[in-house]
Amino acid sequence: RFLPQAIMEIYNGAFNPQAGVGGLVGVIIVGFQRAAFSNEAGAGSAAIAHSAVRTRFPASEGVVALLEPFIDTVVICTMTALVIVLFNIHGAFEYSIENGRNGHVLLLESGQHVGGVDLTSLAFDSVLPGFRYALTVAIILFAFSTMISWSYYGLQAWKFLFGRGATSDLVYKVLFCLFVVIGSASSLNSVIRFSDAMILALVFPNMIGLMLLAPRVRRELTRYLEAIRQSKS
Repeated sequence: RFLPQAIMEIYNGAFNPQAGVGGLVGVIIVGFQRAAFSNEAGAGSAAIAHSAVRTRFPASEGVVALLEPFIDTVVICTMTALVIVLFNIHGAFEYSIENGRNGHVLLLESGQHVGGVDLTSLAFDSVLPGFRYALTVAIILFAFSTMISWSYYGLQAWKFLFGRGATSDLVYKVLFCLFVVIGSASSLNSVIRFSDAMILALVFPNMIGLMLLAPRVRRELTRYLEAIRQSKS
């Protein structure tokens, strides 16, 4: 019953003079950073996975790839945001320049600073007691699946740069495992900043490639749509 109120909280927080004057540019920057971090849109990494598919029409696989950012960001992230806003409907926490740090909020009941997955866990647990344990399992599974997918992306890029071979693959795997240990021992903010910088480094050459290959993409899409029309006629 509080869902409409939560949606209005998001709308009022985004579209007001204070937000426009004080943090519009900053919010846009952070929004792009977190969106790219969550679904890798524009980074070119998903193309490595989809290129393994054998299909008559490459554009059909592109349509499948378009679903990933929608499900990942629009559906899952929106649901998470609504749960956190619902958690704060009755004033469970507040955020200010004085009290907040690095995206943390101040819990009014306990006086603790929480943020990230801790805040998400508290929000879900306030609605479904004990759900924080299920969330912990989900985060672990997400972490392992992310490591597996990115290890594959990196291995394919490594093979392209340094050639194929058992020794070359072993060197990459050792380096990858080493960086997993370093990332686990580093602070969360350091990992996020490093990830943002690396994703940005991927985006620039990928965007150039997208612009250069845009005519070919248009031809492939036209060919795919024409095949669909012929199959229906």
